[in-house]
Amino acid sequence: MAKTLAPLPEPWPEDIAAMLARYPTSDGYILSLFRTFAQSKRFLQKGVPNLLDRESPLPLRVREIVILRVTANFGCGYEWGVHVAIFAKAAKFTEAQVAGTVQPGGEAPLWAPEEARLIAAVDRLCTRGALDAELKAAFEADWTTEQQLEILALCGAYHTVSLVANLAGLPHEDFVPADIRAMAPVPA
Repeated sequence: MAKTLAPLPEPWPEDIAAMLARYPTSDGYILSLFRTFAQSKRFLQKGVPNLLDRESPLPLRVREIVILRVTANFGCGYEWGVHVAIFAKAAKFTEAQVAGTVQPGGEAPLWAPEEARLIAAVDRLCTRGALDAELKAAFEADWTTEQQLEILALCGAYHTVSLVANLAGLPHEDFVPADIRAMAPVPA
């Protein structure tokens, strides 16, 4: 029996198919990532919370800055590419901002000051798991406690997603255009 982390091939057992049916699809297609989650019923059910709902205390743009930055920090071209392809336009990112999500620092000309501070906070959370006093003060000034918890949850969830996608070696989804694939971060 193979122990390689990879998307679970069809046909799926009835209980797995029912769980996968709760995940988002595009014309019935289930992302490779979700099919990889299906290697474990427990993980498929509980592993990564879906924070991409309308009840989020964060605007879509802020949520996507966090996700793109986390996936870039962990070299997860697969998930970074999925989010750029699906959400960059709705988040109103410029081409330079999309490229900027994989470059060091949150350069002020590309980002509003609050966004640049968010990028710095996400970078620090990804590398240290904590914020220094100055960055913590800015983080608390910029975001409500509910938003702070959401940002932390996104960092944790997309760190896990990055680990799964990278270890499984998931290739870009077919709907991710070549220009996005060319910019995508790669694992170190």
